[in-house]
Amino acid sequence: MTEEATERVVGVGPWPAGEPLTGDPERYDPELLATGDARNVADEFRYWRLEAIVAELDLRRFPFHVAVENWGHDFNIGSVVRSANAFGARAVHIVGRRRWNRRGAMVTDRYQHVHHHPDVESLTAWARGEGLAVVGIDNVPGSLPIEHAVLPEACVLVFGEESAGLTAEMQEACQTVLHITQYGSTRSINAGAAAAVAMHSWVLQHAR
Repeated sequence: MTEEATERVVGVGPWPAGEPLTGDPERYDPELLATGDARNVADEFRYWRLEAIVAELDLRRFPFHVAVENWGHDFNIGSVVRSANAFGARAVHIVGRRRWNRRGAMVTDRYQHVHHHPDVESLTAWARGEGLAVVGIDNVPGSLPIEHAVLPEACVLVFGEESAGLTAEMQEACQTVLHITQYGSTRSINAGAAAAVAMHSWVLQHAR
């Protein structure tokens, strides 16, 4: 097989001349229509303006949120944001340091609402005001297996940093702490992977 045949095509080219647009023409980006769309977006959003995609996603987002403690500039946060976008989380909340490594998000942070809370108390106060249960995800003593738990429909799934996990203060603030059962020799799985598993567990129980 030739190199040309195996080369992966990314995105789509310019909109075909003379072909009518589908749906609301205001949602389309004139520049993308003229030059093509190589963004990492689902086919239904091809050629759409960024604002139009966010507005459409806002109509579909689920009532669960994701929070990540960021005391040591955790490099996994970008991966968590990307998974939150994929699984339709309402928003992502960064607790601790405001700055985080966006590289792993693969620009999905442009489409995902991301908020900052300076400490655990401010996150939990916000969650109480919104009527959201705070659910920790960590394999600490006393945690329960997520695969046997009924996740609240309206909740915040909270994850700790890669090395330290959930802080003691955050564990205390959670209504419950769940863990992902493992069957190998490693003590823990990557924090970004754990977040994806937990979000998908919520989706399996509540998405329609």
